[in-house]
Amino acid sequence: MRPLPRLHAITDARVLAIDDLGVRAAAIAAAGSAVALHARDRSAGGARLASVARRFLTLAKPPEAAMFVNGRPDIAGAVGAQGIQLGLHDLTPGEARASFPLGWIGRSVHSVDEAGQALEEGADYLLVGNVFPSSTHPGRPGGGPGLVRDTARLGLPVIAIGGIDAERAGRMREAGAYGVAAIGALWHAADPAAAALALLAPWLGDA
Repeated sequence: MRPLPRLHAITDARVLAIDDLGVRAAAIAAAGSAVALHARDRSAGGARLASVARRFLTLAKPPEAAMFVNGRPDIAGAVGAQGIQLGLHDLTPGEARASFPLGWIGRSVHSVDEAGQALEEGADYLLVGNVFPSSTHPGRPGGGPGLVRDTARLGLPVIAIGGIDAERAGRMREAGAYGVAAIGALWHAADPAAAALALLAPWLGDA
C-alpha cells in the first residue's frame, strides 16, 4: 500500500460544479504523491460519484497523486481508488474492509472519544475537525490544536481539517498532525497549484 498522502483535497457539491474543475484538480494533483483528491458529494447518486472518481483518477495519474472516494467503499473498489473516507454514519472501517480490502480507510471524527472508537473499529487514519471555525460548518466552534494533539496521541495518522490555511498548516504539524485537508483553501484558491505546495510546506522533505 502506498504511503498515506499528507494533503487531502476534499470536494463537495459546490466544488464539483466549478466550470474549470478539471484544470484545478490537475493543478492540485501536480504536487504529486503527497496529494489525495477526494471524490465527495453526499447529494450525488452512485453513478455520479463513480463518474467523478474516474475523472479524478485520470487527472491524478501523470504526477501519481492518489484518489480517495468518500462514503462508498463499493465505488472505491470498483474504480481502483487508493483510499476511502468514512463519516460517522457510514459503515465502520471494519465493515468497509469487506468491499475495499486494499487501500487506506479513514474515519471522520470530531472528538477524542470518536477517535478512540474509530481506532477500535479498524480505521487506518483519522480526519479530525473541525479544528478552526469553517464556512463548511457555520456556527460550529473549532476544537483547536488541542484536538489534533489529543487525537494524535492515539497513534493513528491524523489529518487536520477545518479552517486550514498555509499558516495554520505549520501549527497542525507542531500539534502532531500527519497532514491536513482543505476545501476552499485549495479548490477556490487563485492558484491551486501554489496553494497545494503552501499547505504541504511543513512536511516537505518528510518520507
